[in-house]
Amino acid sequence: MSAARPGLRRLRSAAGSGGSQTQGRPGVPRQSRRRKSVAIAYEAGQGEGAEPRRARWEPPRWREQLQHIRDMRSSRDAPVDEMGVQTCYDSSAPPEVMRYQVLLALMLSSQTKDQVTSAAMLRLRRRGLSVDSVLQMDDETLGQIIYPVGFWRNKVKYIKQTTAILKQKYGGDIPSTVEELVQLPGVGPKMAHLAMHIAWDSVAGIAVDTHVHRISNRLKWVKKETKSPEETRVALEEWLPRDLWKEINWLLVGFGQQTCLPVKPRCSQCLNQDICPAATRL
Repeated sequence: MSAARPGLRRLRSAAGSGGSQTQGRPGVPRQSRRRKSVAIAYEAGQGEGAEPRRARWEPPRWREQLQHIRDMRSSRDAPVDEMGVQTCYDSSAPPEVMRYQVLLALMLSSQTKDQVTSAAMLRLRRRGLSVDSVLQMDDETLGQIIYPVGFWRNKVKYIKQTTAILKQKYGGDIPSTVEELVQLPGVGPKMAHLAMHIAWDSVAGIAVDTHVHRISNRLKWVKKETKSPEETRVALEEWLPRDLWKEINWLLVGFGQQTCLPVKPRCSQCLNQDICPAATRL
């Protein structure tokens, strides 16, 4: 094996096989006995003499920690379970209306408690919440309905702008990719990934909010401390098995609402108390 090309081995094909041709003379076999080296790539750790496969990084005891969180969340009685976005839309509505309601609930939920978002969505739905009904609504009326969600004035503007785009560009439906969703006014990565999960039943990435961001850093589920939810999403997706991506959001959000609080976390009530890197200093 060449030290300069780890993971590659060279197989040599005999000259005169009929495939080699002399430059400038098509069809004339080479007369030389020189052999030509052909590089064959294979997976690291495969083949004779290959270096062992390097193990993917993962945090110590994370499976045990995750199972403990599942156990603590088994009752599903956190605010996110009872009043989260997945409960805010009309499941009997036409699919495109349902998806629009999911996106609207996500836009309202930013920096807003689930209880407040749920109440605002209920008021909107009582008016027949759809793309057309929102476009026909003036800004003042929309503001009165969604108040007191966080930053409600900005959200009125974003909702009207996004709804107009959905009507003009998507026929009243919502985009079906994260790339398109984040181009809508007022829609960030977390909302986009949750919209894919809930509205399209598609897992394009991990939805990371402040709870997931905070808990992932406390448990050291990231190689190094991350400064934003988006950094945390990228760090988690590097090692967390894909079949857990959809589950991790609702698990950690509810856990963060009930036990691993932003201030004064209830470590004494946590099953991870003895294996949490942050428990001794919180």
